[in-house]
Amino acid sequence: MKIEFAPLSVPLQRRLQTASVVQWVFSFLGLAQCCTAAFIALFFTRFWLVSALYAAWWFIDREKPRKGGRRIHAIRNSIVWRYMRDYFPITLVKTVELDPRQNYLMGFHPHGVLAAGAFLNFCTEASDFSTLFPGITPHLMMLSLWFRIPFFRDYLMSGGLVSSDKESASYVLQKPEGGNVLVIIVGGAQEALDARPGSCTLLLKNRKGFVRLAIEHGTPLVPIFSFGENDLFEQVRNPKGSWLRQLQHRLQQIMGISLPLFHARGIFQYSFGLMPYRRPIYTVVGKPIPVQRKHRPSEEEVDQVHQKYLNELCKLFEEHKAKYNIPEDRHLEFI
Repeated sequence: MKIEFAPLSVPLQRRLQTASVVQWVFSFLGLAQCCTAAFIALFFTRFWLVSALYAAWWFIDREKPRKGGRRIHAIRNSIVWRYMRDYFPITLVKTVELDPRQNYLMGFHPHGVLAAGAFLNFCTEASDFSTLFPGITPHLMMLSLWFRIPFFRDYLMSGGLVSSDKESASYVLQKPEGGNVLVIIVGGAQEALDARPGSCTLLLKNRKGFVRLAIEHGTPLVPIFSFGENDLFEQVRNPKGSWLRQLQHRLQQIMGISLPLFHARGIFQYSFGLMPYRRPIYTVVGKPIPVQRKHRPSEEEVDQVHQKYLNELCKLFEEHKAKYNIPEDRHLEFI
């Protein structure tokens, strides 16, 4: 006998969607600190052995974030992420088929404040990545700093996040069997400081390391533009040259992460808070750009491929912007 469950009421669905986003936002704002505090505090309790054993495991496992990570499919497939997807909602859009016998390097734009589209589309199965791109395993790069935090590092790796260094990238891209995707948020933490509704400014003009990496491995480049990524939060005004921007830039140089002063709505009200707005995100995956492999490419060769990448990214944006309510007179700006 087949058992059918009644669908959830709309108010309950809304509460579950909000709860899922709350746990995501605060997992990145506070979970790292909580994990560190718990690791240290346990040493001063009768459960000190837990931290001692984890420290030993941490030492043995220290290279794992550079070796493809350790994804846990039960976590990637959790229903929590589907509620989070429906909160905005977030949609992954495929424009061409990708050959599972090849590896790919994807450039994700823009960063946004908290990179919601990148996380949900490539670190979970909420948007059905494996169905859209069968036979392909995504890996999203994240600052190495976060993988130095006890317990939190394992949470990150469970979704497919890997360390953002060259050794980590090479490990994914040089796998001979293919079927691997390395996703890099090219603008990085610095681009987050310009993330505000309506912005189409990308920190990409002089970012060429990912292009050089693709040439060294002969890996096709795939541009991605996430429409709506910058619309989730407002940000305190911080124009270049202002004291706030200088302070943020200085802290980024010291800590490796940017600290955008963002705000949007609250959990129970819509006027102010740290919850993102309910605004749709459409993450559009473009077509691969073939790259000729060369172990030590010249600056000129890197520049040529980089320019080709910029052209294809602009083309992707122009072809799809009308579908996602971007004004006709708005174009990408590279800085």
